[in-house]
Amino acid sequence: MEDAQRRLDGNAVGGVLSEVFALEMTNAEGACASCGAVARVGAAMFYPHGMGTIVRCARCDNALMRVVYQGGSPGRYVLDLKGLQYLRIEEV
Repeated sequence: MEDAQRRLDGNAVGGVLSEVFALEMTNAEGACASCGAVARVGAAMFYPHGMGTIVRCARCDNALMRVVYQGGSPGRYVLDLKGLQYLRIEEV
């Protein structure tokens, strides 16, 4: 299956991010480090993979963030946010 066939919108990544962040993440706003587009996480493109989660800019396809869960005892998450200029998270 090709990436385009696996692609979901950014709202789908809310479940993965809620495991890491206590606040609602689909409403968080970020700026793409590549093209400068400012949008909510829910507007991004979400690619779930066995090796982790990739969230891409809907405008230029830049990888905004990568989320990897490393199981074990204790389990841990690795976050790569270098594709974002910033990520603004609002309290609900």
